[in-house]
Amino acid sequence: MSVSQVYKNDKRTMAKIQALLERVNITLDEHLDYICAVFDEEGEPIATGSAFGSTLRCFAVHPARQGEGLLNEIITHLMENRMERGFYHLFVYTKPGSAKFFKDLGFYQIAEVPGLLTFLENRRTGFSDYLKTLAEAPAQPAPTGEAARELPVSAIVMNANPFTLGHRWLVETAARESETVHLFVLSEDCGPIPAAVRLHLVREGVADLPNVVVHETGPYLISRATFPGYFLKTEEKILRTQAKLDTALFVQIAKPLGVTVRYVGHEPHSLVTALYNDVLSESLPAHGLECRIIRRKHTDDDRVISASAVRQAIHDDRLDTVADMLPETTLRYFQSPESAPVIAAIRAAEDVVHY
Repeated sequence: MSVSQVYKNDKRTMAKIQALLERVNITLDEHLDYICAVFDEEGEPIATGSAFGSTLRCFAVHPARQGEGLLNEIITHLMENRMERGFYHLFVYTKPGSAKFFKDLGFYQIAEVPGLLTFLENRRTGFSDYLKTLAEAPAQPAPTGEAARELPVSAIVMNANPFTLGHRWLVETAARESETVHLFVLSEDCGPIPAAVRLHLVREGVADLPNVVVHETGPYLISRATFPGYFLKTEEKILRTQAKLDTALFVQIAKPLGVTVRYVGHEPHSLVTALYNDVLSESLPAHGLECRIIRRKHTDDDRVISASAVRQAIHDDRLDTVADMLPETTLRYFQSPESAPVIAAIRAAEDVVHY
């Protein structure tokens, strides 16, 4: 028996795949770009697995056919498929009880949400190497006048899509209240503003704050591997599980850096960000970490400063109406010829508001 691709438009087979997954208490992920299965002589699926980007997920083997090496065939097939598409650093979502099987196939556990899922990667030192790069980043002391106080080391994770005065307000608040702020910027390209541009605007926008250290998240924080629901509309139950996984990874990142406080901005509009803040607030204290939610900054005429509002204004060719939401460095970029391809991409996008 061989492994075959299953196409989403094959409704009959997809229904059987879903039933097989449900038989082992797994929900079919709605965001998949490749699905495969092994079929028996009658054409019934007896083993299945799927992928989305660099992640492998949604595995199931019919209970009557377990022990025949079918899952091994599925995983080998998926790994070959991913590498053919240029994904060499691979991640696996699986139930905690199945983690050992993947470890035997060369995957290494990074984090676990107890009772829900285990997250693994195919690089033995991938996560530990990432932690080393964070520890090597130079950190400056707290601003003058703060030295007499015992200040915590804090962290912020932001998309900064683009970097606004609201983001700046969050960073300034953390910088005043912290010895060092580790500022993580999403590495994922998740819209018309490329990751490299977002990172550049953040670095420029906080360059005058000496105790702020800017890092890239890599694939380990709010990425399509750890938190795909951040980028694609997903059921709330799945969002919560993904947010818990992302939180578990953050805890492991925070400890070697000495981080004890995570700063987040209050989110009245974005469902996924508000839910993520809730999970952080619920989960971090159990690990000795504090979550501080900072109220959103407003313009002088009482408009909430929002990256979505900025993107919408650029989309509608009204940059001047949000100039008071942007630090000088970000405004200068969007007024420069350098930003022309980014502005064109924003204007071409159908929807620029984060759900």
